[in-house]
Amino acid sequence: MKILAKKNKHMKKSNEKDVEPNQSKTKSKFSIFDYNFWQILQYFIIYSIIGCIIETLYGLLTKGVIESRQSMLYGPFCCIYGIGAILLICVPKNMKKNNWTLFLTGFVIGSIWEYLVSLVGETIFHVKWWDYSDLAFNINGRICLIFSIFWGILTICLNKVINPTIDNIIEKLPTKKLHIAVVIIIIFMVIDFIISSFALKMFSTRLIYTHELEVQGVEEYYEEYLEMYKNNEKLKEFVDKFFSDRKMLKTFPNLKFTLKDGNILWVKDVLEDIKPYYIKVFDK
Repeated sequence: MKILAKKNKHMKKSNEKDVEPNQSKTKSKFSIFDYNFWQILQYFIIYSIIGCIIETLYGLLTKGVIESRQSMLYGPFCCIYGIGAILLICVPKNMKKNNWTLFLTGFVIGSIWEYLVSLVGETIFHVKWWDYSDLAFNINGRICLIFSIFWGILTICLNKVINPTIDNIIEKLPTKKLHIAVVIIIIFMVIDFIISSFALKMFSTRLIYTHELEVQGVEEYYEEYLEMYKNNEKLKEFVDKFFSDRKMLKTFPNLKFTLKDGNILWVKDVLEDIKPYYIKVFDK
């Protein structure tokens, strides 16, 4: 009996070594409700990419063109969806009991998140990512009723259909390799964010200087960046080459500025010689 018990114990340990538990089956000390640290990072990456795809399809259906909808200069990421999805997935369990509470939770959380992203875009980057001023029931052009409803519906779809499917796919992947991939992509996204922040400020500085625009909210960086651009020839050559008007407009085709008189100026209206899209599929 002792020999049999030892043998069973040995076999159990051997099997434990062979089975590599995925992150969804293990709890991290950095857990948020039912989700651990690695899952949160994975969701951020996956939904940032999915968001970029959704936005691209939306642009195609509403404008008839294939254009960039990414939020950073190089990677295919729309980070508002990445963080937004995490906020909508990691809601308390008692709010997931039925579709109505899920809808209302998503309606509120999504709207707050979208408003904050728009506010941060204007405060830090001094650009308007979107403007809903022409849509009914909007608040400062940052959020509106129709898109708030969209956030509510998306929350139901995420928690009931999309995220369980993604979890099933993730569970089939080798954990160590998945973690390595996540770390590499997150590092790339951080670098991309830093470069994009610098590029947007240099781009807006050059645009304001070249076209003598009166833009709100750029006072805190405009003079400093203009001095760098005008007095550092190597930096000027680098910026003009890698952050050219064509590159920046095609990457961020819906950029807008708020002028000092309160009017909204589309960057594509300033750079009229550059097409802000890659492919025109049909006329709208």
